[in-house]
Amino acid sequence: MRASFRLGRIAGVPIGVNWSVLVIFVLIAWALSASLFPHSYPGHSTFAYVVAGLAAAVVFFLGLLAHEVAHAVIAKRNGIDVESITLWLFGGVSELKGEARDPGAELRIAGVGPLVSLLIGIFFGVIAALVSLGGTRGLLVGALSWLAGINVLLAIFNVLPAAPLDGGRLLRAAVWKATGDRTKASVVAARAGWALGVVLIIIGFWRFVAGAGFGGLWLALIGWFLIGAASMEERQARMGSALRGVRVADVMTPQPQTASGEMTVADFVDHYLFAYRHTALPLTEDGRPVGLVTLDRVRGIPPDRRESTTLAEVSCQAGDLVLANPDEQLSDLLPRLSGCADGRALVVTEQRLVGIVSPSDISRAVQRGSMREQMAAGRR
Repeated sequence: MRASFRLGRIAGVPIGVNWSVLVIFVLIAWALSASLFPHSYPGHSTFAYVVAGLAAAVVFFLGLLAHEVAHAVIAKRNGIDVESITLWLFGGVSELKGEARDPGAELRIAGVGPLVSLLIGIFFGVIAALVSLGGTRGLLVGALSWLAGINVLLAIFNVLPAAPLDGGRLLRAAVWKATGDRTKASVVAARAGWALGVVLIIIGFWRFVAGAGFGGLWLALIGWFLIGAASMEERQARMGSALRGVRVADVMTPQPQTASGEMTVADFVDHYLFAYRHTALPLTEDGRPVGLVTLDRVRGIPPDRRESTTLAEVSCQAGDLVLANPDEQLSDLLPRLSGCADGRALVVTEQRLVGIVSPSDISRAVQRGSMREQMAAGRR
């Protein structure tokens, strides 16, 4: 999930927000200020309801951010670098560079998020109780109580034993500890996530037919997301198993052809397109990668603009490149292969380009790894 804009850094981790957050933020603020608060706490002005709804929605998303930051901090303490944190439609996601080394690390990283959400819920619950005991009633107590309830509910939902929820990570840690097989544990957690998704879709459509309206459709949408994410996790787990022990240097194309960002698209088409057999061309300055041009990006430039458009203008920019070390495990690189690089990674040593990894390189490595596993299984 890519960020539409950046908010800054917390604990050294870049914090981003996807545009889809605006959708759910508006829906939450509207539901609170136009429906829940007026019906539950009548007698206040429209302005008061709007302020309460907006404030509760902002604090709710700050709680989601705290949940993800907790994951990131514990991951870093367990030796896993964190690429970024992005808030989006379904909450937040921490992009980790690699996997937990053992079930204990997996347990700590996964468990801290729901714990933080639970503590936030308890905090607002205690504040609401104290304010109520002090004689204050109405909208303030309502907003505090809603924040308490939604954070506790978030904690409970996240510990359901199904990937990609935190509870799925906890289940994976338990199965991993019991069997010693991380791949098997990942598959179990992913299939549990798929099953939970199916259940949520069924319940959601049943609620929609029964008159729950948008609430039922939202539940079904969450179920659909869980099925997709769980299926992807199972594929990644099996792929990771096939690639176990394979380094980036084992599959990369060494010393790839490069070009300058100042070259025009027309020059690229005339002199590189047919002579260069790959569909991606790294851009470098003094040996340092500064961009990546793909055939799809070049194809999107109209012929009448190719003489005046440089490769730098159409390339994946330096800040969005996926960089890898030759000795890095290929399975650790896979989660980072997304975004504008179209599934490619540039391999660098001391900031100088030494190779490129493409989807076809990974596909060949997976096929070889699968054959190796089949042969090993046949000998047993």
